[in-house]
Amino acid sequence: MTTRVAVAGVGMIPFKTPKNSESYDAMGEKAARAALVDAGIDYGLVQQAFVGYVYGDSTCGQAALYGVGQTGIPIVNVNNNCSTGSSALFLARQAIESGMADCVLALGFEQMQRGALATHWQDRPSPFDRFDEVTLAVEGESDAPFAPRYFGGAGAAYAREYGLAEDTFAKIAVKSRRHAAHNPYAVFRDQATVEEVLASPRIYGPLTRLQCCPPTCGAAAAVLCSEEFARRHGLRTDVTIRAQAMVTDFPSTFDDGDMRKIVGYDMSKAAARQVYEKAGIGPEDVRVVELHDCFTTNELLTYEALALTAEGTAEKFIADGDNTYGGRVVTNPSGGLLSKGHPLGATGLAQCTELVWQLRGQAEARQVEGVKVALQHNIGIGGAAVVTLYEKVG
Repeated sequence: MTTRVAVAGVGMIPFKTPKNSESYDAMGEKAARAALVDAGIDYGLVQQAFVGYVYGDSTCGQAALYGVGQTGIPIVNVNNNCSTGSSALFLARQAIESGMADCVLALGFEQMQRGALATHWQDRPSPFDRFDEVTLAVEGESDAPFAPRYFGGAGAAYAREYGLAEDTFAKIAVKSRRHAAHNPYAVFRDQATVEEVLASPRIYGPLTRLQCCPPTCGAAAAVLCSEEFARRHGLRTDVTIRAQAMVTDFPSTFDDGDMRKIVGYDMSKAAARQVYEKAGIGPEDVRVVELHDCFTTNELLTYEALALTAEGTAEKFIADGDNTYGGRVVTNPSGGLLSKGHPLGATGLAQCTELVWQLRGQAEARQVEGVKVALQHNIGIGGAAVVTLYEKVG
């Protein structure tokens, strides 16, 4: 990257279940204001904004930001399924790196409905048609919702190849709740045992209810700027984006008949490889990661996609405690999607917020010691994977 991009401010609101949530515009306004306050600037200095959400009408981004101010700036609405928030971040970073803007706001929010994810437009082809065709061929017929079918099938495929103890995936959910207990923004902070996780209702394949992320509402935001702009206005430059990559599906997603590839394994692996190469570091240098744990099965797969552990070794990685405090790398100190919650458009920017707090040393009881770089992984089926590496400067 020729222009160093600083994360001058971040902000988020506590995540809520749909019945306890405010409307999307109120949530978005609050998160944007929190990021601006954290950065120490007025909205009038923001030159562009990229706003992400999945479920909503056109120009919801304007509806949220007009509560902050009407300054006439370009506001671009972004929808990239569950990777929407990090896609907005990706575009904001590009705008600064290219020299088109010096100060950009990335905002993500979601006002979700109760229940499993569903498609809303039945009178046109679904973007998931190809994914469903492969899933039907591999998994057969099922009445289960499409997301747990995809990710449950992927976990089952891994378990068949490598052989896993019954409680391996459940241990991830237990770890998630343990981390979330220290996060005031998380929706599920109560603890769970392996036995409770396994005893919760079976959803699909190895997945039980406590191994699936809940429908959640929330919002998060980040203020990005060039280092020159930050210095001119007395803003923070201590956290920067060192490398970032977005990857979409390859032919292998549909041609290989492998549910792990249906849920983005190849995308995640390629994006991580690009980021490590751009940054000139390896996964062994990473001590904290916020990764896309929409289901416990995907967290396990992502350990290997990000090269945090070698292929086929994720079970030992979990059993040895290398995915938590005291181990090799702390994964999802926030509690992740499983416990913090997964408001689709906000997730990528909530991950960003947590990692910026970690790099600043502001994560309180969740703080990982000695953090110099932090890795973020966010995927959306359909599909896109975004991997971002943040660096502590100075």
